[in-house]
Amino acid sequence: MAGRWQRAADVALALVVLLVAIAEIWVPFESRAGTGDPGWSTLQVLILALALCWRRTQPLPAVIVAGFAMITFHAAGVAYLLFNGQLVPLLLLTFAVARYGRGRDPYLGGLFVGGTMLLGDFTIPELGSASEMIFHWGALGLTYVLGTWQRLTAHRAEQARDRAVAAEARAVAAVLEERTRIARELHDVVAHAVTQMVVTAGAAEGMAETPEAVRRSLATIRQTGSGALTEMRRVVTMLRDADEAASRAPQPGLAALESLVADARATGLPISFEVTGQPRDLPAGLDLTAFRVVQEALTNAQRHARAVTEVAVRLDFTDQEVSIEVHDDGTACPGTGGTGHGLIGMRERVLLYGGKLRTGPRPDRGFAVEVALPLEAG
Repeated sequence: MAGRWQRAADVALALVVLLVAIAEIWVPFESRAGTGDPGWSTLQVLILALALCWRRTQPLPAVIVAGFAMITFHAAGVAYLLFNGQLVPLLLLTFAVARYGRGRDPYLGGLFVGGTMLLGDFTIPELGSASEMIFHWGALGLTYVLGTWQRLTAHRAEQARDRAVAAEARAVAAVLEERTRIARELHDVVAHAVTQMVVTAGAAEGMAETPEAVRRSLATIRQTGSGALTEMRRVVTMLRDADEAASRAPQPGLAALESLVADARATGLPISFEVTGQPRDLPAGLDLTAFRVVQEALTNAQRHARAVTEVAVRLDFTDQEVSIEVHDDGTACPGTGGTGHGLIGMRERVLLYGGKLRTGPRPDRGFAVEVALPLEAG
């Protein structure tokens, strides 16, 4: 649609230039100079107008056709010297080759226009005066510079759009990758819950003579099954690659944080670890999410910060939520921006459980990761 409108605009512009040029020849206007034949001059301006129709799609051939038409008709002595019929089309074509030319075309077109004007200055007496040369060279130079500036500006804008599209594609791919990883881990949580249900049910079969024990076993099965269904509902809300085999290794939770912190300390990261409130058992999926948030935050501190003197890890349990804070006082390392998968993974996990995530630089120095995960009513 845009291409048709541009072609229509080019044809309309060429028609306007042609009509004004014909009037300049036949009325005539005061801008008509020199000697020539009205019929041949009309043919010349018709060729120039036709060249204007292709100024946007084929700017270099259009400039060449126009230049040859101007030189040959004047060399034959059959065309008037025209402002509206010759200089105006040449200015428009000069702008077009500088603006829309690709590769070497803008430079070849500029050289061709310059050569055409030099030849005209030497062969057409009316163009040889100092004032005339200053005028037409100044107008052509300014037009060429303006077209070049617009071409470079458009090129930079196109590159920026390409970079934005590529960044968006990378972000989408990262989200899909992280969601796939989360789904595999939740699959393990559900598989473990179902296994526990089967084992508990088998144990209940051997307690038929002890109703109270059976009731406790059935209650455990109900609670475990309810949790498994909840996790399954979360899994099926995300698109996943069903062909990837899920690892059956047990998934970690907050109980493994001490070990995680100890491992990070062993690498030289200065970590303080604090738990406030009344710790409580969390649903398996939520427990895994909390662990992964701390794990990713510590990984970011190791990879992307320098001059770290303290990394503070704090867990706070309330009746309504568990909050996680990981603050470091380091400065960002140049060239360690990474792919952004870590923060994307945090966001996906936290949103999956209806939580809130805030990440970003701290007011004074360092980086903060703060998460609030709501606790489901038991």
